Amino acid sequence: MPCEVAARFLIFYGSQRGQAQSIAEEICQQSAEHGFTADVSCLSNQHKYNLDSEIRPVVFVVSTTGDGDPPDTAQKFVRKIKNKSLPHDHFSHLRYALLALGDTNYANFCNGGKTIDNRLQQLGAKHFYATGHADDGTGLEVVVDPWIEGLWDALKKTFSSMATSDQLGADLSDRTQENYHKNASDKEKNKSDLEVDLHLLKLSEVDSQKGRAITSDSSDAETLSTALVASLKQSVPPLSECALNVPALPASYLEVLLEQVSTEGETVPSDKEGFHEVSISKAVQLTLDNAVKTAILLELDISVQNIAYQPGDAFDTLCPNRASEVEELLLRLDLQTQKNCAVQVNLLKNNTAKVPLHIPQNGSLQFILTWCLEIRSAPKKAFVRALADFTQNGSEKRRLLELCSKEGSADYNSFIRDANVCLLDLLRAFPSCLPPLSLLFEHLPKLQPRAYSAASSSLQHPGKVHFVFNVVEFPVRPEHPARTGLCTGWLADHVSSILRPLGTVPALERLGTSALPKVHVRPRPSSTFHLPADQSVPVVMVGPGTGVAPFIGFLQQREKEREANQEATFGETWLFFGCRHKDKDFLFREELARFAHNGTLSHLIVCFSRDEPDAVGTVNRPTYVQHNLRLHAKNVASILLKDKGCLYVCGDAKNMAKDVNDTLLEIIGNELQIDKLDAMKTVAGLREEKRYLQDIWS
Repeated sequence: MPCEVAARFLIFYGSQRGQAQSIAEEICQQSAEHGFTADVSCLSNQHKYNLDSEIRPVVFVVSTTGDGDPPDTAQKFVRKIKNKSLPHDHFSHLRYALLALGDTNYANFCNGGKTIDNRLQQLGAKHFYATGHADDGTGLEVVVDPWIEGLWDALKKTFSSMATSDQLGADLSDRTQENYHKNASDKEKNKSDLEVDLHLLKLSEVDSQKGRAITSDSSDAETLSTALVASLKQSVPPLSECALNVPALPASYLEVLLEQVSTEGETVPSDKEGFHEVSISKAVQLTLDNAVKTAILLELDISVQNIAYQPGDAFDTLCPNRASEVEELLLRLDLQTQKNCAVQVNLLKNNTAKVPLHIPQNGSLQFILTWCLEIRSAPKKAFVRALADFTQNGSEKRRLLELCSKEGSADYNSFIRDANVCLLDLLRAFPSCLPPLSLLFEHLPKLQPRAYSAASSSLQHPGKVHFVFNVVEFPVRPEHPARTGLCTGWLADHVSSILRPLGTVPALERLGTSALPKVHVRPRPSSTFHLPADQSVPVVMVGPGTGVAPFIGFLQQREKEREANQEATFGETWLFFGCRHKDKDFLFREELARFAHNGTLSHLIVCFSRDEPDAVGTVNRPTYVQHNLRLHAKNVASILLKDKGCLYVCGDAKNMAKDVNDTLLEIIGNELQIDKLDAMKTVAGLREEKRYLQDIWS
């Protein structure tokens, strides 16, 4: 019927690690509550829909990966719309909204979404709603939640406009109008089409589907007034005494059934996503036991699978949730005796959402909680809101509502997001909370593989690839016990039987290949983070700590190329490396010395941030890599500006990468005698030319 067509819109997502997909699916799920129908699809499947003639409104949700690139699933779409032969009015028929995801800890914030947004504009497409730019550095939900809330009003106005102009041949149905106004009755009127409506629903006490306006009663106020310090479990005035604007309760859409069927034999997810099971042939601890962090090198045997890679590429690694945490969660949900039951996941009746693809049908409950759901993820506010409705104790329920409210945003950031609190931590803190399994399946994201840079070259290690990682440690906090990083802690435990200190001889002859620990990996090629194709181009590498990993691969590659082409001309190679202590965590010390000795590495510049000065006059020695960059500013500027060389940076995004970028701006500004704005333009040019490349993480 015409009215059905008028209320339908399209959602495309481009997702690298599942966040954009999750948000797109959330929009799809909410659409029915507002009287709309949505189709959702990955941009890699955009052939299913013809945007060249699509007249329905389209919503894009796009993440950013790598050095500001669109996600892998959006690359084909981006190449298509960047075709220079397309006319300037190619998408003049298209009305769209775009939500871009990024992280301000990285350069090129939200650039994946911006790339698509800018190109659609160039081709004549029109916004029906303002573009949102969500920052994972401060919390995606800060922008995502109000952006989605404002989307419904923008869609309603767009459909009304389209119906008035007979573009769809019919007005919105009475049902659509009624459903919309019922759900949006508290929104402000007369907003412009492009304005993000930041209004949070005022919730009524009697309708839990719409949330409720909460005020603490006098007894709660008296109890909390004696507390001087806020915590995960309790708040302090004024939050503990004020009315709360709580987000709407997310509608349930899944039914989970447990069947007494044998599910034995499950170990890890199938290899349909391109993962290969490989043996870990070597594990070496690169740091001393008294180092601040423990760094481990793994050697993986990829010869049987014949996996090809280049230095600069990474490998995705599958890891499970910790068995002890899965068992505790099962016990907490009173499902321990049903952990081997087969799980059937169905949509509730009259629901247009989709069953999450990462939850397999007929897998055991234990398998799904171990390999499919990220139980360590920090619960989003929508999840906290839903948990509150399954909490029996009044004060506990009040606190959960505070944490998801507009007024409690600071507490949410302090005690959940920044504290790395997970679902299990919340269940420990609020013992009367007993959510159904379906709620977990609806809100817990997909357990994503972890990526590690290759720290080797296949020219020097045929059939092998090396990884290097620090074992991440989260110290005990009031919100949670001490624990290690999900993947790094698991890997460290997984290789404990073959782990040896640096410099000792392995005793692997006692272990057959079948007894070696195994891991599932798949190559993740980089589009840009490789040595220059022209070997005469000079390179500057900045990699403190485990950030040196890809550069070990670069130098191994260059060493073999020099051996094979002794008459060839090779550009200079500079490595700026830093660590805390020269004698405790100087990674690859002997190998780097060999590179420097044989000329593979022209300049090895190191610094040690925690060592005491060893002589008078060294008090002002460089502490961090950016300090050494500043000391060698003339050389760095000459390589980048005169010799057209390349700068590579690998490591921590939040501190090191920002400091290095600031130092680079200073170096270029001083060398060219230009102000900061012009220096920023010059650095942007280096990025555009792919001569300033980053492999960074937060």
